[in-house]
Amino acid sequence: MSWSKLKQQLESFLSPALHGRVEYRATSYRYLPDKSGICYLAVDKKNVLNMSDTTGFIRWYQTEQEIKNDPNIQIPISHEEIEAIRQDTKGTVPEDRLQVIARSRKISELAKELLSAQAALSKSNFTVVATTFLSTSIDESLESNDILLNILALVDRRVGKKRILNMSEKMKLKHPIVQFFYELRLSTL
Repeated sequence: MSWSKLKQQLESFLSPALHGRVEYRATSYRYLPDKSGICYLAVDKKNVLNMSDTTGFIRWYQTEQEIKNDPNIQIPISHEEIEAIRQDTKGTVPEDRLQVIARSRKISELAKELLSAQAALSKSNFTVVATTFLSTSIDESLESNDILLNILALVDRRVGKKRILNMSEKMKLKHPIVQFFYELRLSTL
């Protein structure tokens, strides 16, 4: 599918409140046919997501320790997770320490997921992911571990106000760029 046709289809699914604010852009190299162009997302005329640029507007993580030490990441811990750790340790660990252990385990899992999703995003081809988005359901795109699929679904007009409001807990566990687009969409409600 040509870029102009793909862009037109993506923009047709864009939420009405985000028309003119979110743009899909691409550059190509006319005299270098073997070199692919660069696709990126712009919000309010600023390049927000360029998949190959790690120095961009959004925080990109290099190591698992950066994620673990980031104070902006909020990890919700359920009572069941604390109970599972209490059973693993046979009840010998103090209550306050159980929460620390549960948070540490959960943030390690999250760090691995974020880094693998981030690596996949930097290697991905925007047009391939966008075409996949156009052929899959919104629910699959929202539940996916692919950062770009999450973003495209969040700015989609088929995701309503009620669903956006109910996603706040899930968004805490997503990559900062997905959280950025979630906050952008929340601001339009």
